[in-house]
Amino acid sequence: MSARVGRVERVTKESNVLVEIDLDGSGRTQITTGVGFYDHMLSQLGRHGLFDLTVKTEGDLHIDPHHTVEDTSIALGTAFRQALGDAKGVRRFANALVPLDEALARVAVDLAGRAYLVHTEPENLAPMIGEYETALTKHIWESFVNAAQICLHIDVLRGRNAHHVAECQFKGVARALRDAVAFDPRETGVPSTKGTLSADTR
Repeated sequence: MSARVGRVERVTKESNVLVEIDLDGSGRTQITTGVGFYDHMLSQLGRHGLFDLTVKTEGDLHIDPHHTVEDTSIALGTAFRQALGDAKGVRRFANALVPLDEALARVAVDLAGRAYLVHTEPENLAPMIGEYETALTKHIWESFVNAAQICLHIDVLRGRNAHHVAECQFKGVARALRDAVAFDPRETGVPSTKGTLSADTR
């Protein structure tokens, strides 16, 4: 079995991002983006997905965290897709139901090779968690999904605390991805009637 690892360096005038991911890791993370809460969320993604994940970003934080968070999410999605390869032998579909105190997230994923996001969360959440704008959470998933070429549904069924609402999403996505990329011993090929999960085949 070949290593399922991805490595992406993404450099723009707004940020310099390095992402390395191993889908068959043990949940070790090294995250430095300069945005404390986002670091915390990416650590949840690695730890609960059992992905070894390194993220190092230098962004234009003197403006605001938006470019840093967005560009990191794009690089992360690109590295994930690279690590997944042809997706031969994987389960492909998975879901998770993850609580965090009063918050509850339902997540479903399809490693479809086509990007699609459905995202709902409670209204009237606190607008900021430290220097992190809570409206960025949906944009993180949009950026990740488009780069990773997956279908992702995230529904936060309930929640009041903005920290909890965001964190249960990251944990839920981690658990769903962990199951989706796992190998199915009965699946000998690519789990698709098309024979491919490439975005080039519609």
